[in-house]
Amino acid sequence: MELNTGDTAFMLIATALVMFMTPGLALFYGGLVRSKNVLATIMQSFLCLGIVSLIWVVYGYSLAFGPDVGNVIGNLDFVFLNNVSWETGAGRTIPDILFCAFQLMFAIITPALITGAFAERMKFPAYLLFVAAWVSLVYFPVCHWVWGGGWLADLGALDFAGGTVIHINSGAAALVCAIVIGRRRGYGRDAIHPNNLPMTVLGAAILWIGWFGFNAGSALTAGPIAALALMTTQLAAGVGALGWVLAEWKIQGRPTTLGAASGAVAGLVAITPGCGFVTPVWAVVIGGVAGVLCYLGIILKTRIGYDDALDVVAVHGLGGLWGALATGVFASVGAKGLLYGNPHQLTVQAIGAGAAIVYSVVVTFVILKVIDAIVGLRVDSEGEQQGLDVVEHSEVGYSI
Repeated sequence: MELNTGDTAFMLIATALVMFMTPGLALFYGGLVRSKNVLATIMQSFLCLGIVSLIWVVYGYSLAFGPDVGNVIGNLDFVFLNNVSWETGAGRTIPDILFCAFQLMFAIITPALITGAFAERMKFPAYLLFVAAWVSLVYFPVCHWVWGGGWLADLGALDFAGGTVIHINSGAAALVCAIVIGRRRGYGRDAIHPNNLPMTVLGAAILWIGWFGFNAGSALTAGPIAALALMTTQLAAGVGALGWVLAEWKIQGRPTTLGAASGAVAGLVAITPGCGFVTPVWAVVIGGVAGVLCYLGIILKTRIGYDDALDVVAVHGLGGLWGALATGVFASVGAKGLLYGNPHQLTVQAIGAGAAIVYSVVVTFVILKVIDAIVGLRVDSEGEQQGLDVVEHSEVGYSI
């Protein structure tokens, strides 16, 4: 296929926008923890830019997008980016190296999302091992299943920009991390408040901006589907923020800024799998339901009692699951869902989501147990009391 300079320019911008999301996530998470852990939390997102980039070049891209082996993983044809051209595009209108870079940004942010579940208590060496192991053993296979020609692609699963690959996958892993690592010291007894909500809102705004590259860029061309994905993304995010705020206003009696920011992210998560498959009206429905549903998920977490510190499970896991299933119901552009005469698509979406959840839960559990045996997962009680900024990094976020 002939290279197109317009598509190439569009994808260069989209790739930069998706990269920008990970520092945005660092700010979003960093504002939500206590001041003694702000830098350690930011570090856990930011350093994924380095860890995953290195792994991606060595073998990650090859396992995710190399020629299929057994419908489950790619082969090693692209190790060290061999056979990845910066001049041609195999079946695409952009250079291979640009597609590789775009997909790298997705691989970077996915383990960064999980860090919110174990914020304020994981050792730095354990974090390093976890990111490297999880992206290798969980992200790359699931990515290949859906986008790299694996069995879910053959089954016909719809995931335009990462509902299953990124959000359901990371949400399931986050639940395991929260349970295996255990609650923070004083959780449920001491007051644990965000240290900087304006930082969190700024992070949410950066995520929102970056999500246009995340979703519209997944069209891989500067055309009508990219325009549709951009519009559905905006609508779902805005209505998601509104839905969350109205729900908490009704239940708690007060609307909050944090609720608005969280609701926007919930809407963005939910529209991701279907952004290029559904019409704008259904995007409003998907985003609105996500805002309410994810807020209720946080209430459920409180009642169950597990300590997912920054609500990865409720927002990304539950929001991603709703979005994947909603795509199977409302899809009408390029594919048909339940409401358009194809109930089988909903079944396929459920199979894909269920497979990602089961695989992520099992492998994440094994990874955590192995790391615990090697270096231990969490800092001791005294270190947690002092805060990870000082204990793990010998620095402080604020000097007042």
